[in-house]
Amino acid sequence: MVEYESLITDEARALVGEALSEPLSATITAKEAQRFAYAAGDLNPLYFDADAARAAGYETTLVPPTFLAWALAPFRPVDQLRGDGLYRGDGRRVNLRVKRVMFGGEEWDFLVPVLAGDTITSTTRLKDLEEKAGSSGPFVLQTTETTFTNQRGELVARARGKSIAR
Repeated sequence: MVEYESLITDEARALVGEALSEPLSATITAKEAQRFAYAAGDLNPLYFDADAARAAGYETTLVPPTFLAWALAPFRPVDQLRGDGLYRGDGRRVNLRVKRVMFGGEEWDFLVPVLAGDTITSTTRLKDLEEKAGSSGPFVLQTTETTFTNQRGELVARARGKSIAR
């Protein structure tokens, strides 16, 4: 009988549930959010017109929900790109017995509107590691969960990221 060595190390298993990096915080300005909305072609007046936003029941202009992913991304120079075009994370590394990791998708839940001027804090945790058998051999499905809270402690959004490691 051949002994099989799992692709998931004990060190990696111990990280499940743990934060992978320090929390990131940023105060979102109307100008930044509006530039993002304009570049995306989303000209919703609630992003640009404070009077329209107040008439709709908000204190001030709204922030496009997907802007959260960009608002909290630290600046990194191009020479820090990996060969696959992504940046290597600064946080804790999940060491697996694999040769490569690929992006496998992301799911978002937007729970509370974000307003211009809100300070948002994100925290990313390793949610799960699952070893699977694929047609070209074993792989690990890695799931992270990033939560976004505002200055009032409200959970405004949640993103679940999937990576495929083989």
